[in-house]
Amino acid sequence: MKAWIKSGTPWIWLNAGAVAVCMIMVVGLIGLIAVRGFSHFWPANVVEVQITDQQGNRTLVVGELVRSQTIPAAVARDAGNFVPEDRELVTRHLFKQGNRDLTGRDFIWHTEIGMDAFSYPDNIFVLERREWGNFYGYPVSLSQDGRLISPSDAGFWSALQASVDRSVVLHDEIKAIEKRRIGRINSELEQLRLEQRRLDLQGVSGVERENHDQRIAERSAQLNADFGELREELDALYQSTRRDSLRMRTAEGREVDISFATIVRVTAPNAMSIPAKLGQYFIGIWEFLTHDPREANTEGGIFPAIFGTVTMVFVMSIMVTPFGIAAAIYLREYAKQGLMTRIIRISVYNLAGVPSIVYGVFGLGFFVYFLGGNIDRLFYEAALPAPTFGTPGLFWASLTLALLTLPIVIVSTEEGLARIPSTIRQGSLALGATKAETLWKVVVPLATPAMMTGLILAIARAAGEVAPLMLVGVVKLAPTLPIDGTFPYIHMERKIMHLGFHIYDVGFQSPNVEAARPLVYATALILVLLIVVLNLTAISIRNHLRERYRSASD
Repeated sequence: MKAWIKSGTPWIWLNAGAVAVCMIMVVGLIGLIAVRGFSHFWPANVVEVQITDQQGNRTLVVGELVRSQTIPAAVARDAGNFVPEDRELVTRHLFKQGNRDLTGRDFIWHTEIGMDAFSYPDNIFVLERREWGNFYGYPVSLSQDGRLISPSDAGFWSALQASVDRSVVLHDEIKAIEKRRIGRINSELEQLRLEQRRLDLQGVSGVERENHDQRIAERSAQLNADFGELREELDALYQSTRRDSLRMRTAEGREVDISFATIVRVTAPNAMSIPAKLGQYFIGIWEFLTHDPREANTEGGIFPAIFGTVTMVFVMSIMVTPFGIAAAIYLREYAKQGLMTRIIRISVYNLAGVPSIVYGVFGLGFFVYFLGGNIDRLFYEAALPAPTFGTPGLFWASLTLALLTLPIVIVSTEEGLARIPSTIRQGSLALGATKAETLWKVVVPLATPAMMTGLILAIARAAGEVAPLMLVGVVKLAPTLPIDGTFPYIHMERKIMHLGFHIYDVGFQSPNVEAARPLVYATALILVLLIVVLNLTAISIRNHLRERYRSASD
C-alpha cells in the first residue's frame, strides 16, 4: 500500500475523479438551464378543466399547465383554499390563463379539490400578442375586410393565417418607417438645430449668418415636408392594420374583439402535430434571438442585448490589448528591475482583485463625469445642457471593462515573455539584430500565444460582468443600437443592453415573475454560449499562432 501511495497513482486517480465531477456538474448545470429555458418555446397543450367549489359553483379554467406541486393542507388553507380536514397534503396546479387585460393576471393557482379531469379541446386558440401577453379562448368569427368568416367554414384557418401574415408585414413596415426613415429625419433636424446653436455661440452675424440661416431654413422645410409625407403613409398603414379583427370567447363566456394589429401569431396547440410543433419551436427560438424585447422584457427577444454584449466586448478588446501588451513589454524588457518595478507589479496584482463595482464607481466619476463632461464642453457645447459623452454609454462601459481586465492581460503577457529562453535573445543579438528588432521580430511573436491567453481570460471576465456596467452605460431597454446606418454609423455615446444586466433585470425587477422565469434561464444559456463562442474563437487564433511560430522556430 505504501509503495502504491508513493508511486503517485492515488493522486492521479484523485485528480481524474475531481475533473470528472467538475465536468458532470458543469454539464448538468448547463443542461438544467437549457431544459428550463428552451422548453418555454415548445407549443404546450392548453388545458380545459372544470372546478367545483364548496358552494357548488363551477368554474371553467383554460390555460397552459405550468407546474404542479404537493403542499401541506395547512398552507393551502392559509392561502384561502378549501381543503377537507382529513387531508394532510394537497396538490395544486399553476395555470397560465393569459388574458391579462381581462383578468388582471397571467397565472393562477388551483388546488385539486373539486377539479375534474383535464381535457384538451382542439378548438382552443392561443394568440400571442404584442401587448397584454397571450390570449386563450375559442374562436367565434373572423372579420376580414368587412366579411365575416365562421370557424366552421372550410377556409377559416387559411384566412386567419393570411390576416396574421398581413398584420406582421404591416407592422414591420411601420417599424421600418418609424425607426429608420423618420429616425434619419429627426437626426438631421437635430444636427441643423445644433448647427444653428453653434452659430449663436460663435457670434456669427452679417451676410454669412443670413446664408447659413437660409440654408438651414430651406433644409428644415424640406425635412418637415418629408416627415409629413411619412406621417400620412404611417396613418394609412395604421388604418390598414385595423381592417381585420378576430372575435374570441373566453372561458368565462365573454366575447372580445381583438385587432390583428396586436397579434403576432395564432396557434391551436392541441390540434398541432409533432412536426408542426417542432417547426414552431425553432421559429420561437429564432425570434427570441433576433427580435426586440417587449412587455417589460418578459416577452419577445434579446437581440439588442446580444448585440450590445458582443459590441462592448470587441471595443473592450481593442482598447485593453495594446495597452496591456505595451505595459507588460515595458515592465519585462525595458524597466530597470528594482524596488519601483516590484511595487508596480504588486499594484497590478492587487488591481486584479479589486471588486468590479469599484471600477464602476471610478468609471462613473472619472470617465463619465470628468472626461465626458470636459469633452462635451470642448466639442459638444452646442448640445449642452443635454450631455453627449457626459453620460453613461458604450465607450465608457468598454473603457471601464478594459481597465478592469488590464491586469489580466499584463500578467499573462509578462509570463509569456519570461518563458522565452534568453538564448533566443542572445542568438538574435549575436546575428547583428538590434534590441528593438529582437524584441518585435523574435520575442513578441513567440509570446503572442501568451498574449492571446490573457485576452481570452479578459473576454471571459468582461462578458459576464454586470455590477460596473449598471453605472457606466447599460440600461434596461435601449431604443437604438450603437451601430446603424446613420452617420457616423458607430455611436460610441449611446447606451446599450447587456445579457448579464438583462438577466438581472428580468429575474429580479420584473413585475411578472412567472412569465420571466423561463426567459431568465434561456438568456443565461445564451450568455454562457456567447462566452464559449468568443473564447473558442480566441483559442483557435492562439493555437494557430502557436503552431505558426513553432513551425517557424523549427
